[in-house]
Amino acid sequence: MADNVIKLKSFDFALRIVKLFQYLNQEKREYVLSKQLLRSGTAIGALVREAEQAESKLDFVHKFAIAQKEANESDYWLELLFQSEYLNENQYKSLKSDVVEINKIIASIIISTKNRIGKK
Repeated sequence: MADNVIKLKSFDFALRIVKLFQYLNQEKREYVLSKQLLRSGTAIGALVREAEQAESKLDFVHKFAIAQKEANESDYWLELLFQSEYLNENQYKSLKSDVVEINKIIASIIISTKNRIGKK
């Protein structure tokens, strides 16, 4: 996994989201927003893993496009948790930085794969 940046980063992000979910449930008694973030934040890595077994290049792009949507959704939930004061600024900025980086990597993978498809 060390040579696959998006696989590693999406797994690490998912792990952080799981731990954040536990913290929000136990310490902040927040159950609704954190559940939404748990779903979208862990889905990114799952979709990256699914893409490894894609049936075609188009299927690969499709799975990454869904992962990108999940990353965007995660960004939304993080911002909402921050604005509603469930997350402090340091927590928010750290997680926001991760999800922005993941989104950029995913966008790059989608673009480069589409370019390769178009050249065939």
